[in-house]
Amino acid sequence: MGNKTFAFIKTDKKLIKLFFDDIMVIKGLGNYVEIYTRDQKRYIYYKTLKDLIESLPDEFMRIHNSYIVNLTNIESFENNQIICKDLKITVAKSYRECFTNTLHTMML
Repeated sequence: MGNKTFAFIKTDKKLIKLFFDDIMVIKGLGNYVEIYTRDQKRYIYYKTLKDLIESLPDEFMRIHNSYIVNLTNIESFENNQIICKDLKITVAKSYRECFTNTLHTMML
């Protein structure tokens, strides 16, 4: 794979180029995901979170059965909630330890 900075997704019958840096949150909806970007766009993509996490760069982390977040775009973490712009997402118990350990490795 190397250091890919973007990928293409198929949505609304067209291929759209998405830069990983622009992705804030990916929400799972069964066989679909909803991708939220920094410029407030949302894309529906036919893929499961489980399949997606395997092809995403390291800064993406699963924090909930229904959510993957881009650690680059997290603004804050408090009371087990991640804030990304106007999105608040609770970190699920099963993912909490892994998530907090990862954050600790990124602290100054």
